[in-house]
Amino acid sequence: MQQLQSSNTEHSLAVVIGANGGLGSALLAEFAREKLFARFIGFSRKSTPSLDLLSEASIVECARHIGAIGSPRLVIDATGFLYDAEVEPEKSLRQLTPEHLAKAFAVNAIGPALLMKHFLPLMPRRERAVFATLSAKVGSIGDNHLGGWYSYRASKAALNQLVRTAAIELRRTAPNAICVALHPGTVDTRLSEPFSKSGLELQTPALAARRLLDVIANLDSTQSGQFFDYRGRNLPW
Repeated sequence: MQQLQSSNTEHSLAVVIGANGGLGSALLAEFAREKLFARFIGFSRKSTPSLDLLSEASIVECARHIGAIGSPRLVIDATGFLYDAEVEPEKSLRQLTPEHLAKAFAVNAIGPALLMKHFLPLMPRRERAVFATLSAKVGSIGDNHLGGWYSYRASKAALNQLVRTAAIELRRTAPNAICVALHPGTVDTRLSEPFSKSGLELQTPALAARRLLDVIANLDSTQSGQFFDYRGRNLPW
């Protein structure tokens, strides 16, 4: 994690959004274990100040909180919505509902877009900095061979486009900054629990966190606006 460690100066700062989740809390634990940053802060609906992706006002307040401390070298959005007690991922068009579609887009696309709106301007103008948001391989249009999961796939595909577009704008003011979408793989959390027996590699949150940080550490500014998996492989849009 050399590029992360090289930013470990007196004023280095990292931010994790979705810090109350399995992967978000594992990222914070990894920061503490490896002493990667002088200071790291996690936001969630239970933090102070709290951050709710459905409330731009709360995002603004958290961005102001960070801006008063310094310029973050790393911001990781570890949020996402796949299902809840009322709905499961759709297997067919018959199961589509406007409510599920709206919630998926609100959490998986609109919320992260607002995070980029308010956190990207806080990043240093000349030094290396990274904004990474968790997308999903099933959000890849080119890799979609099974169908289903309409709301999740479409909202993550929208997120990928938002990341790509934001990266282009970011390059104009902060040429050394990086904005990427990352696929973390299947992580042993509440989100993936119903699908953990599907034959996919199931990672502990700690392992997934380390893998994502390794990917982030090896990114350079020419890779901003791209989509990578947890092994650093470029994924198709």
